[in-house]
Amino acid sequence: MNLLVTGGCGFIGSNFVRQRLADPATRGARLVNLDILTYAGNPANLADVATAPGYVFVAGDIGDEALIARLLAEHQIDAIVNFAAESHVDRSIDSPEPFIQTNVVGTLRLLNATRRYWAALPEPRKSAFRFLHVSTDEVYGTLAPTDPAFTEETPFAPNSPYAASKASSDHLVRAFQHTYHLPTLTTNCSNNYGPYQFPEKLIPLVTLNALEGKPLPIYGDGQQVRDWLYVGDHCEAIWQVLQRGRTGETYNIGGLNEKPNLELVRTICALLDKKSPRADGRPYAEQIKFVADRPGHDRRYAIDCAKIARELGWQPRETFATGIEKTLDWYLANRTWAADITAKKYARERLGTG
Repeated sequence: MNLLVTGGCGFIGSNFVRQRLADPATRGARLVNLDILTYAGNPANLADVATAPGYVFVAGDIGDEALIARLLAEHQIDAIVNFAAESHVDRSIDSPEPFIQTNVVGTLRLLNATRRYWAALPEPRKSAFRFLHVSTDEVYGTLAPTDPAFTEETPFAPNSPYAASKASSDHLVRAFQHTYHLPTLTTNCSNNYGPYQFPEKLIPLVTLNALEGKPLPIYGDGQQVRDWLYVGDHCEAIWQVLQRGRTGETYNIGGLNEKPNLELVRTICALLDKKSPRADGRPYAEQIKFVADRPGHDRRYAIDCAKIARELGWQPRETFATGIEKTLDWYLANRTWAADITAKKYARERLGTG
């Protein structure tokens, strides 16, 4: 299976690319990584596999239909996994337009080019072709504390410009499947964490701020609940959906780890107290600082994974305890990676917190 991965230099995309290149079952196939390299796209995320057999990196935009058409034909692509997206809620609140341009217009143009290529494929390649769109649980809106978790049947109710742009892209993918019969799949995931996550996101932000002696910002009362999914588990789920998912279907992917933000931050602080104690011996939790809540902040997300477990046999391997320890160990061992990003690509004073 020759793959086109869009947004493969970002957090989840780079973990997926690395996982695929390391899998003996897919080694030797062509994997083309198309990434425009915005602030969150970092070639250093894949520096260790840059010369792997079959791996091709292309700097470019999913909105460039001519480029997409060329790559599909040149590399005889059998499947597309679309990670490319603007993804940070705070940034969408500050400036919604880039999110519409990438997540809506970009996805539309990617679908246009893909449909033309797919329509011309001979059988059996045409029947085997797949387009997998990676999305978010934020399209479903917010939950009250006692509400059941999001299922694939939960109505969309996006509450931020980011979530609205992803909901729009999900609808476009569905429309192309229904109207043109393009063999699409969609996954909606909960909050990811793990190695190579951009430092403005909650877990790396808190970890790195703690080590640097900076405040650990918590929005509002810190009781916003998220379902935390280890990125390696997410990438494996995507691969299972791509291989065996039913076309036209949506699969929710969650970590089964609901945590309030404040509890999560206190957990990170306690682990850092053991792994990398402060020089003065004081607990990292003393650096926690409550800040004004962001506009429209969703209270709770939770994912029901029953469908993917039932149909594909997938379930997360990592518990939150094992996943967060692996994640902190990675950041402690890769301080220069984070410092380079912070110095070169991230100039804002106010950092987002989940």
